[in-house]
Order: sequence, then C-alpha cells, then structure tokens
Amino acid sequence: MTRRPCAPCCALVIFGANGDLTKRLIVPALYNLASQGLLPEHFAIVGFDHNKKDTAEWREDLHEFLEETVRSGGAEFEARNIDKNVWQKLADRMTYLSGDFLALASYKELARHLRELDSRFDLEGHAVFYLASAERFFGPIVDALGEAGLVKEDSGWRRVVIEKPFGHDLPSARELNARILKTLREEQIFRIDHFLGKETVQNIMALRFANGLFEPIWNRDRIDHVQITVAETIGIEGRAKFYEQTGALRDMVPSHLFQLAAMVAMEPPASFAADAIRSKKADVFRAVRPLTPEDAVRGQYAAGKIDGTQVIPYRAEKGVDPNSSVETFTALRIMIENWRWSGVPFYMRTGKRMAERLTEIAIRFKQAPLALFRKEAAEIGENWLLLKIQPGEGICLQFNAKRPGPEMSLETVAMDFRYADWFKQAPAVGYETLLYDCFAGDQTLFQRADQVELAWAAVQPVLNAWGANPANDFPNYEAGTAGPKTADNLLARDGRFWRPLA
Repeated sequence: MTRRPCAPCCALVIFGANGDLTKRLIVPALYNLASQGLLPEHFAIVGFDHNKKDTAEWREDLHEFLEETVRSGGAEFEARNIDKNVWQKLADRMTYLSGDFLALASYKELARHLRELDSRFDLEGHAVFYLASAERFFGPIVDALGEAGLVKEDSGWRRVVIEKPFGHDLPSARELNARILKTLREEQIFRIDHFLGKETVQNIMALRFANGLFEPIWNRDRIDHVQITVAETIGIEGRAKFYEQTGALRDMVPSHLFQLAAMVAMEPPASFAADAIRSKKADVFRAVRPLTPEDAVRGQYAAGKIDGTQVIPYRAEKGVDPNSSVETFTALRIMIENWRWSGVPFYMRTGKRMAERLTEIAIRFKQAPLALFRKEAAEIGENWLLLKIQPGEGICLQFNAKRPGPEMSLETVAMDFRYADWFKQAPAVGYETLLYDCFAGDQTLFQRADQVELAWAAVQPVLNAWGANPANDFPNYEAGTAGPKTADNLLARDGRFWRPLA
C-alpha cells in the first residue's frame, strides 16, 4: 500500500481556539496526524480567540483536555497515554494570539505574527485559516482577512476552512456564498462536513465503481428503495442556544444526509479530480423533486430511558423554551428524478435521544420472482446491502440461503465485512483526512457553493411550511425509541417500513 506523504508546509490559524470544536476534534486530529508522521516538519499552529491568555496557558489547556480524553479510553487514540515526544513537537509549534474577530487591528497583528512564524519555520508563505467560530462570524472574518491582505497569494497559497452550519436556509446560504466569494476564489474555500471524512463514506465510490458486481445493479431496475439513518442517543449536550435556532432538519439534512445520499446516487465521474466528483454530486441535488410538507415528518423527544437511565424531555433541557416547537427528529422522503433513480424513494431520518447510536445507509433490492418458491414465500427475507458508518464501520450483504436438511427451507443470512477485521486502522476523531486534504489542496471531500445552495433549495419548502405552522403535538416520541409514529406512516403509505435501530 502506498504511504501518504507528509502534508506540505504551512501555518494553521484556528479562529475559536478555545472552543469545544478545537479541543475535541481539531487538536486531537492534529495529534493523530503527527503520530502518523503526516504533518510537515515546517508547520505552525496559531490559536486566535478573544480570551486573554498566553501561549503557555493555551498549550496547557489543550494538553490537559487531550490527556483526559485519552485516559477515558476512547477509540480515537491508539495508546492510553499521550506520547510526550509527539505532543512536545506539536506544542513547540503552537502560539496563541488574543484578538477581536471584528477588529482590523487584530488581523494586522495576525499578519505580523505570520510573517514572524514564516521566517522562523520556513513556511513558504502558505497558510490555512480555520473558522471554528460561531456562524455569525464567518462573513466578518473573511471580510477582515481580505481587508488585511491575509488571503492574497503573493508568495504562497492561502485557504479558508468554514465549518457548518453554512447558512440556516437558502437565502442566508446564498448571501454567505456571495459575501465570501467577493474576497476568496472558490479554489480557496473548504466547506467542511466531517461525515465525509469517515472511511465507509469514502469507500462508497470504491464499492460502486471498482466492482463489476455492484454497479450494473445500482439503479431503479434492481433497487427498491434506500434508507439513510443518523440516530443519536445523546441529547443536545448543553447546546440549547444553538439548537433552539437550528433544529434537526437544518442541523443534519442539507449537509450530512444529503452528502450521504449524493455518494450513493451520483453518476460515475470521469476521474477522481475534485470538481469531477463534486459536479456529479451537484447533479444529484438538481434532480431532487421539490419537497412538500407531506414528504417530511418532525418530532421532539419526551422523557424516557436511554440504556436504563431516565432522561429529561427536550423542553426541560437547560436553556430550552418550555413550549419549544423545535424538532429534535426529522424524517423525509426524497425522490431523485433522473434516469438511474426515477421511482426509487430515498428515505432519511435523524434524531436525538433515539434507541441506538447508528449511522447507516441501507439499500433494499427488489424481490426476486417467487414462481419457484410459492410455498416458501413467507420465509423469503429481503435482500439488503448495509453500509455501516458508525459504530463498527463495515459493509453487510443480506440474502437468502437454504437451511440444512432434507426440505427446501429458507433463511436470511449475511456476509459481513468489517474494517477492523481486515485493516489496521489508524486512530481517528474523523477530522484527520479532512485536515490533511486541506493542507494538500484536495477539495474532493469539501462542498462547493452550488452544492450547498442546491441542498438548501431542496428543503426550503419544508422549512417554510414548518415556520408558518409550528408543531402542535410536541413532544411526540419518548426518549429511547425510534422516533414518532408519523415517521413509520411516511413509509407505510408506500408499503414499506424502517429497518429496526437495534
């Protein structure tokens, strides 16, 4: 297997350096990259935030958080101790700047600091600006970077990583795209979606396009429908301010779930070039039939039990309106009106406080003719191809086989491929591949402006309808269940049913 080379030299500037995203995901991902020898020798990390602290304090805060995370036994790290040499090498390249996201003077100081680091670490003028800040700062930060001359590519490349949510509806997404494109070229913008960094998601293209077994049956002739599930057992985790303004549909559907659908539904690209792949994904979004309120279901969790522990309802969460009509669950029926997928529903569901933690793409194949098995018809199970994204990444194919014995009796069996059984997987928090690709300038796993706007356009009719008619039946599902009954009805009217979560 070809080993990936080190990423090219650069500075990484993290806006929101004291935030949860930086501590939980970005810095652990950088540590893992460093452990695997994938960070360049000439590299620097700049934390930029409004908090008044010095570099030593920032380093120590991150180190303590990392140590505690490793001690807790998560699978994101190979050892149960931080490698002191790896951490020290990373820490030696960390500096911290206290500044105001809205003050031009802070950006001029950042420019001076980057020049100093460039001279010290020989960075060749290359820099990545990672916007791990609140969404309201995305536009102002890009404006200020432009005004301070920080994204001019006079001596080296300059790139900007923008976290989700990228807008909260179609008009705001269009406005943000228009605003940042006044300062940046599309080639400089990396709109990040951490789902696309997962191995099983990336493997969908290999599964489809590298195997003569699957691609010939990957169409409306052989596939009955597709189910995409992103279920979480956790609640809102203290993010009431964010969630009360967002809800499940805005938070998950135009970004994560639509990206998963695009990986399944896209046509073969001419190459693995970023724009070749992203154009095929955009074509999928263009083919989505406009949604109606009848195509969507919403829900909100009540009290219930998760793994035997009683949990409170959403409306009792700290910071949540006691009469909130914000959804914590949504399910949708998507129709992709093109030659490959006409008549094949894509069902999507995502929710908080559900029965199991599960991210899965389930592809149901059409039933074979029953002429030979009329007597055994009741025993014939369904054929499913399951793409398991988390937990336990892998691929499972379910089919019918004869049960041993003198009679023709059928049973559904499964062929399971699990990544952990076949490959030694590097420990990961999910951001390693995305950060590496950003340093390398590979935009394949990042969203383009048209993709973002097309995804928002698809769900905007539902957002409009829900905004005009707040839910009057919330809460409508118990914590620890598979969601509201109305989600079952969404499939039942088509004669189908959701796969069980457990």
